[in-house]
Amino acid sequence: MSRFLYCIPFVLIASGALAQTAHEHDACARDVARLCRAQMGEGDQVVLACLQQHRQRVSRACDKVLAEHGQ
Repeated sequence: MSRFLYCIPFVLIASGALAQTAHEHDACARDVARLCRAQMGEGDQVVLACLQQHRQRVSRACDKVLAEHGQ
């Protein structure tokens, strides 16, 4: 699975492939840095699980991106 240098891969589709536009990346980047910084080096699934765990605290934009990808 490919990774971004800044390690904010979070929007996974059912196939396991990373599906992320610059807009989607920007929508959740601050949330990942704020809520899931400790998990950033642990892989996509762990970061995604962290965002889901903190779902009520993520920004509206990030929440929308997650919902659009069935997360």
